Amino acid sequence: MLETISDAIFKVDEVIWGWWLIILLFGTHIFMTFKTRFIQWKSITKGIRLSVTKDPDAEGEVSNFGALTTALAATIGTGNIVGVGTAIALGGPGAVLWCWLSGVFGIATKYSESLIAVKYRVKKKDGRMQGGAMYALSRGLKWQPLGKILGMIFAVFAGFASFGIGCATQVNAIANIVQANVGFPKQIIGIIIAALTALVIFGGIKSISRVCEKLVPFMAIFYVLGCLIILCINYDYIIPAITTICRLAFTPGAAAGGLVGSGIMMAMRYGVARGLFSNESGMGSAPIAAAAAQTRNPVRQALVSSTGTFWDTVVVCLMTGLTLVSTIMKNPAINADEITDGGVLTTLAFGQIPYLGPIILTLGIICFAYSTILGWAYYGERAVEYFSGKKGLIPYRVLYIAVAAIAPIVTLDVVWALADILNALMAIPNLIAVLLLSNIISNETKLYINDLDKWDDTPVPVVDD
Repeated sequence: MLETISDAIFKVDEVIWGWWLIILLFGTHIFMTFKTRFIQWKSITKGIRLSVTKDPDAEGEVSNFGALTTALAATIGTGNIVGVGTAIALGGPGAVLWCWLSGVFGIATKYSESLIAVKYRVKKKDGRMQGGAMYALSRGLKWQPLGKILGMIFAVFAGFASFGIGCATQVNAIANIVQANVGFPKQIIGIIIAALTALVIFGGIKSISRVCEKLVPFMAIFYVLGCLIILCINYDYIIPAITTICRLAFTPGAAAGGLVGSGIMMAMRYGVARGLFSNESGMGSAPIAAAAAQTRNPVRQALVSSTGTFWDTVVVCLMTGLTLVSTIMKNPAINADEITDGGVLTTLAFGQIPYLGPIILTLGIICFAYSTILGWAYYGERAVEYFSGKKGLIPYRVLYIAVAAIAPIVTLDVVWALADILNALMAIPNLIAVLLLSNIISNETKLYINDLDKWDDTPVPVVDD
């Protein structure tokens, strides 16, 4: 029975992640790049500067940096470590290039979805800011009945997706890596993570952002330093690794270490899918946090949010991809053709650092995954509150914590497949919102991009709790 269900999940995953979704997702990235006049090239430095600039007089619950680190906490997770390894194992090293390209062009989509999230956000009577694709669809589309239906669809899928991408896959990764390196029982690890999660998420966005502001910079720097050490060890294979990644992104073939490229379709399928899992550009998740930010106009926060994709994929995922491919090519004993678990590839790569390698990897995965659990708990709450009201928040938190407790004993490949499916299903209505509101995005960009200190005096609507 369970095997039949698993097979059905894998088949649905294959159908959803066909050419049509890759074209929709990547096509939106490219379209919005032109629509925003290459916002990633012109304004990434502005976004980085604004991310550490406070705007306390503007409306919102948390600072620009707090909103960004909450979004980064949710995006920089196991997708950057295990996900990239899985993409290489299943799609070949060429998947790294497609994952990276999805990040480069995805910056424009992240900017766009965050802009409309801020523009169409609302305020609850208790002062909490609410926003995201569901509000952009229901308030932004001219045909409101369609917008409300699509907004509800997005919220439902986002709520369910939080249990997969945000919770189960992350806890499972922590449990596996800790058990492999420390020998601690998985069930106990799940209970500990569930308890730590409960301590934070019951405090709301301000509690989550406070933890993320401290955790995200530490974990990213710590992990990138580990990758740099390995790349120094593999220095003579960096150029061959880059060449192999670029070549096998488009053509079938083989390389050292059992690396095999299955052609452009497989490389794109797993590269773009893992890119979406990693940077979440187009998924509509990060804009939920962006909507809570203190910002004087939508473009300001959209620029800040777009830097999340830059750090997540253009930097961290690229570092992971180069680290893994160069390691496999340098060490003949590692046969990538026989490994389908991305976590195993990453463990072997970090094993090159004497003594400290497993510690760096273990702490990196724990920090990355735990921060993602917190960030997605907030996303899930906002989605659940949209379709069920405040009465659904406590049951959601309890269920979220319960999933965290049992996730270590769930079969990992099934969890990843379910996460892929739900990611796609919530991305579709969000991408529709971005495309249908693309003229609004373009006009807002022209209005504020050269005067980022300009105030948007449009009142934020107050709605019932």
